[in-house]
Amino acid sequence: MITVALAKGALLKDSVRCFAAAGLDFSALLDADNRQLMVPSPCGRARALLVRNGDVPVYVAYGQAQLGVVGDDVLREHQLPVAPLLDLGFGGCRMAVAVKENSGYSRAAELPAHCRVASKFVRCAETFFAGLDLPVELIHLTGSVELGPITGMSEAIVDLVATGRTLRENGLVALDELFHSTARLIGNPLALRFDLGELQDIVDRVATATATATSAAAGPSAAALQR
Repeated sequence: MITVALAKGALLKDSVRCFAAAGLDFSALLDADNRQLMVPSPCGRARALLVRNGDVPVYVAYGQAQLGVVGDDVLREHQLPVAPLLDLGFGGCRMAVAVKENSGYSRAAELPAHCRVASKFVRCAETFFAGLDLPVELIHLTGSVELGPITGMSEAIVDLVATGRTLRENGLVALDELFHSTARLIGNPLALRFDLGELQDIVDRVATATATATSAAAGPSAAALQR
């Protein structure tokens, strides 16, 4: 039986939709009354594990799941040995450096050397500031990193930004963008290597559904509008 690791939270609904297009029904995970962490698909071909976003690549890397859906930000941060298969296009957000609105900084390169930067994504932050040749002291937080500049513990933060509302409501402003992140379909390399076609069939079906959804979101082509 194929096992798929799906992340709780913002990515779950679209992840379930993608696999439904591949013939795997994990809609029970969307039931508010559901307390099961492992849900079988009615077809009997697969089951889904409901895990935290950061744990998805762990389950896939260790082979407890053959496939998984996770944000690219998590992949970049954890750098586990999983196979990237598809950019699913949903869950879009950006990793950015942010500071207090009244800080006077207009870009990250203006931050003072050895200043403190708070983040859940310390590896991503370290790579970014190394690229700027700017030494900083990174503080790893697991909760609301916006409190770093507010309390004075840090000069800046590196965090995911979707609408920017949380930053604005806490008096912060984004400076530089590190990268844009979307949901990715990943696989266990060993499982893919010895796949007899069942995994690839699911990947192909998800790819087709993703391409169709992307085309629909883009709207009618210019040629169609002219007709």
